[in-house]
Amino acid sequence: MTIGERILDLIHERNMTQKEFSQKTGIPQSTMSSWKGKKQNPSIDKLKVICDTLGVDPFYLISATESRNTLNNDYLTVYHTDKEFEVLIEYRNMDRDQKNRLMGYIDALKAEKERKK
Repeated sequence: MTIGERILDLIHERNMTQKEFSQKTGIPQSTMSSWKGKKQNPSIDKLKVICDTLGVDPFYLISATESRNTLNNDYLTVYHTDKEFEVLIEYRNMDRDQKNRLMGYIDALKAEKERKK
């Protein structure tokens, strides 16, 4: 399945029309038509807005995997403009003790979340 086909399937699964998708992403409907004919795939600069609109990870669109659960993939996509990116950079700069303390805090937050369920 091509990237364009995956996108079109996701648009359909989300009960979204191509017109709605076009309005949310700024991608012309004529461009989506070329995805149907397998003439082209979306340009890489449009990938983030497409993924944000459809709620999927770019890895799902560009890979051959059928799994959409990004937490079970070997890779996780994080944009440099997201706070997650900043957290990862800070984590990488921490020493072992700081990393252990941070992971302890994360474990405590997860436990609290579970208790609230």
